[in-house]
Amino acid sequence: MSLSSVFNIAGSGMSAQSTRLNTISSNIANAETVSSSIDQTYRARHPVFATVFQQAQGGGGSLFADQDQAGAGVQVLGIVEDQSTLMPRYEPNHPMADEAGYVYYPNVNVVEEMADMISASRAYQTNVEMMNTAKQMMQRVLTLGQ
Repeated sequence: MSLSSVFNIAGSGMSAQSTRLNTISSNIANAETVSSSIDQTYRARHPVFATVFQQAQGGGGSLFADQDQAGAGVQVLGIVEDQSTLMPRYEPNHPMADEAGYVYYPNVNVVEEMADMISASRAYQTNVEMMNTAKQMMQRVLTLGQ
């Protein structure tokens, strides 16, 4: 693995963590939205990541590669909705209540989302540090010839 590929790997990590932060922000923003039916209620969303492996010289790359193969970054495969149960609350005076007096709240746990946000933020910062360290190493290599 060359030192320059560190920039591509860290960049893909930063992009993935940015997607993660955006989905977390969307979950937190919609944590207190209500609906009168289960079908219309917001569901928490979570990104799905996969490791991207470098292609071997003789064969094609695969998501399920040998352990000897070096990683080439991360990609976002998609964003899935959390299928856990929604929270019905009996609030008959609420304007969005259904015929039985229930409103449905999203399956978003704000405490978990905040912990995930801290984790994603630190992972993003780690990738920035990797890029800065690689940049400093490359600059020092260039000064060796002087």
